[in-house]
Amino acid sequence: MNTNSPVGLTRTQWLICTIAAIGFAFDIYELLMLPLIIKPALFTLSRPLVEALIASGTDKAAAEALWAPGGAMYIQWARTLFFVPALAGGVFGLLGGYLTDLLGRRRVLTFSILLYAFAACAAGYSNSLGQLLIFRCLVFIGVCVEFVAAVAWLAEIFTDARQREKVLGYTQAFSSFGGLLVAAANILAAKWALSLPAIYGGHEAWRYTLISGVLPALPLILIRPFLPESPAWEKKRSEGTLKRPSIAALFSPELRKTTILTTLVFAASYGIAFGAIQQLPQIIGAQRLNTPSEAGHAAILAEAKAKGKEAMVAAKAAGDPEPVAQRKMRQAAGNASDELVAGVTFWQEIGGLLGRFLLAVLAVKIVSRRTLFRVFQIPALIYVPLLFWWISGSLGAADSLGMIKAGIFVAGVLTVAQFSFWGNYIPLVFPVHLRGTGESFAANIGGRVLGTAAAWITISLSASTPPDPSRIAIVGACVAGAYALVGALLTRYLPEPPPDGEK
Repeated sequence: MNTNSPVGLTRTQWLICTIAAIGFAFDIYELLMLPLIIKPALFTLSRPLVEALIASGTDKAAAEALWAPGGAMYIQWARTLFFVPALAGGVFGLLGGYLTDLLGRRRVLTFSILLYAFAACAAGYSNSLGQLLIFRCLVFIGVCVEFVAAVAWLAEIFTDARQREKVLGYTQAFSSFGGLLVAAANILAAKWALSLPAIYGGHEAWRYTLISGVLPALPLILIRPFLPESPAWEKKRSEGTLKRPSIAALFSPELRKTTILTTLVFAASYGIAFGAIQQLPQIIGAQRLNTPSEAGHAAILAEAKAKGKEAMVAAKAAGDPEPVAQRKMRQAAGNASDELVAGVTFWQEIGGLLGRFLLAVLAVKIVSRRTLFRVFQIPALIYVPLLFWWISGSLGAADSLGMIKAGIFVAGVLTVAQFSFWGNYIPLVFPVHLRGTGESFAANIGGRVLGTAAAWITISLSASTPPDPSRIAIVGACVAGAYALVGALLTRYLPEPPPDGEK
């Protein structure tokens, strides 16, 4: 095969790259919503349950404590919302990978986009924790299927080796734009929430942030059905040589090592993110003003209180009764907290964007895939645990927020680049008829189930009464470090793909 890159891309290829980049951005946009909205969403949706407890005779302070961050019910639902959607995405995403190999890449892409566009919008109108859980499961299923189909699609449309590395690297780099966009959407929703149409009588930023997830899907829904199918898949199907995909075939003697190692090391990459980095909004976010504990980063807490008091004064000046003024105070304070926490997440995603572009540049310069991966993996093994250990001791200092932003920027560079690596690596180590199935197994069972389980572990081990953000940071450092160490030890056994990427 010719490995010299063509002079340029055709118009159709540019369109394919553009749509793929938007798709990757939207995937991450959806996945990164939960860390931003989980605390305010749990606060709002738990109110009827708290009121029912109080009505049944439970002491008000005790009822509130159950649902405050660190409380028993908060921990139970936080674990559920982090892990159950990931489990659903992993299981059904695996089925989606099978369907990608059976029915074609383009068809599965289109239906997966329709699924998570609907679920993203519906989640914003959730009226109970059960509804939010169901819609988040549907979002995860759509995202998990879409990612696998998109990577297999790109890997097979661009057959030139160097061109394929660049296309996979740079289009996946746009995933971090999704992270930036969701942070920006959360900031804008927090700023404009009180002027947007009321939802169930309230103006809470987390609902508008969830609903915004439908917007990036519109160009994908309109254009993607008209793009070409994978030529490699189409050729084998038309010739009658396309083998039927099989999960069992992933564990055949020639693929068993590849399947197990890619799954476990993929899980290690996700474990760093979900065990520590994605817990940062809960570590530094301020509590709502009527909860029994006000643990949190001093600067965020102070500004949230100030915004809440401003809203209450304005409401009283407008003639609102006391209960309405109190509700507006809580909503304004919560929205201010969401806005500032999203600002920290914004720097994390800027770092992730840089990491993905560095991976794309190095992918065509470093021949060994293991070496390429270790450029980011080994520093992350050392840096991320140390960062969160330091954060655990800095939460009381009002002037440490800038240092946290700088630290999480570097963590984003080292961790998010690893996600792009898998999109470049996995399509090259599985044959065409198993490409979607193999990638789906590694990404969904490894990343979405085993990797995301790190969030469940961190939340469980850091539970305390009263809530202790420093404990979350310390536990996150340990969990991320353990995942990273396992990944670093196993990486030495990862097989190198064939030079031309064909199997």
